[in-house]
Amino acid sequence: MDVTAELERARDAFARQEWSHAYTGFADADDEQPLEPDDLVRLATAAYLVGRDAECAAATERAHQAYLSTGRTAPAVRCAFWLAVPLLLRGETARGGGWLARARRLLDDAGIDCVERGYLLFPEGMRLVHKDPAAARAAFDEVAATGERFADPDLVALARHGRGRALIAGGDTSAGVALLDETMVAVVSGELSPLVTGMVYCSTIEACQETFDLRRAQEWTAALSDWCAAQPDLVPYRGQCLVHRSQVLQTRGAWPDAVEEARRACERLSEPPNRPALGMAFYQQAELDRVRGAFAGAEEGYRRAGECGHRTQPGLAQLWLAQGRVDEAVAAIRGTADERRDRLGRARVLTAYVEIVLAAGDVPGARTAAEELSRIADDMDAPLLRAASAHARGEVLLAEDDAAAAVDALLDACRVWGELEAPYDRARSLVLLALARQRLGDTGTARLEWDVARQVFRTLGAAPDLARLDALADDRPRAGAGLSPRELEVLRLVATGRTNHAIAEELVLSEKTVARHLSNIFAKLDLSSRSAATAYAYEHDLVDRGR
Repeated sequence: MDVTAELERARDAFARQEWSHAYTGFADADDEQPLEPDDLVRLATAAYLVGRDAECAAATERAHQAYLSTGRTAPAVRCAFWLAVPLLLRGETARGGGWLARARRLLDDAGIDCVERGYLLFPEGMRLVHKDPAAARAAFDEVAATGERFADPDLVALARHGRGRALIAGGDTSAGVALLDETMVAVVSGELSPLVTGMVYCSTIEACQETFDLRRAQEWTAALSDWCAAQPDLVPYRGQCLVHRSQVLQTRGAWPDAVEEARRACERLSEPPNRPALGMAFYQQAELDRVRGAFAGAEEGYRRAGECGHRTQPGLAQLWLAQGRVDEAVAAIRGTADERRDRLGRARVLTAYVEIVLAAGDVPGARTAAEELSRIADDMDAPLLRAASAHARGEVLLAEDDAAAAVDALLDACRVWGELEAPYDRARSLVLLALARQRLGDTGTARLEWDVARQVFRTLGAAPDLARLDALADDRPRAGAGLSPRELEVLRLVATGRTNHAIAEELVLSEKTVARHLSNIFAKLDLSSRSAATAYAYEHDLVDRGR
């Protein structure tokens, strides 16, 4: 092999952002003759961008040592920074902090003034964003000044983005998102290096999730996808970024794509394990399983999320509600609401809280939660929160038999969900809107709205919602008409989440007899599943809600 020619081809491929060719070329040349440190950095960058994280770390560490051996402290420190960042993102704070400490010592010993000092300050600023937003802003101001003094666009972008996150954490959301938008313009315009592009994008989507800014998350995800499409061999989303992308896709109704992104996130974050982010990935997988009716998978996902230290609520409580385990769901959501004191965390809990406590008949408790959610939505002025708040208000008004007011609230919810292009959430609000219209005597419009919602649920594969809708809207025998007393007992126990074996023990029957009763129930009420039977029982007050 002509090593010199191979290196030139690899450098050309790197300049053209042909990452696979660049990686192969540098790796082949390195096999023949150890690369110089500048080419090791290129090899590391290309390796990272094609998904070879271990090779990236190995090449970066070799470059670090090679720079040190030739007295080039500043680029050696830059390598230490890029070794620290992925470790810190994986939660390996000891190793990541160790590389940053070494880098600071090298700069102090050398006594040089260089742009790398700004890079080393950036992780400290990010660490302070939620702990001390004012201190974080001060750190990012210093980072920005360093980046501007050395004309380093990557560092300036990181500083502006970090300051935006600190402003949001400090309560100045509008100023914060303006800085995030400014930085993302540089990202999608290709003004930044690919490594920084990934960091800024992932953090921006995380900020959008924190502030319930679904529209901004959707817009920047679409823009970055176009940028990535120009680099077909680029692996643009890493771990936690995949989770955020899955959340956006789920809300937009692209559930198969959301499932795939969540699966990839779990896979990438498992090797090596990044427990905090892996917990987030398992939780997202569980959320998708729950809304699709894969309850066993959802329960396993929440369990694994909890093992990684991630919160399992409110999703687990919503799962228990869907399974008919109302008492457990209520106890869990009330405990979670007591624990979550931060405004954003409470907003997520309250949206589930209203539905769950209403299932237990606690209308005053649901109203209190809906009113608190409304106050948070007003303060934050986030469309997604406004829609969720209007939906919750409509639920409570329906429970209070104020159908006319419920129609107004649910129309507002449907309108905002539509603007956000959130088909599943809009369909859920449509179901309640149709129920309110039915109570007002407008059965024709109610049937039309139920048909629209049914089509959305079918398209998405939202089996539990489809079963609940069928129980609400279909022309079936009401209040258990046609069921024998024993069949009513079986239906009530099914609705509490009991298995056939447990029902047989409680009623002193054989499991075969329980199965026959269940088959009769399905036939008489025109139901297709246990979840549909559960929904029917609760909608028609056949279950003691205090059980």
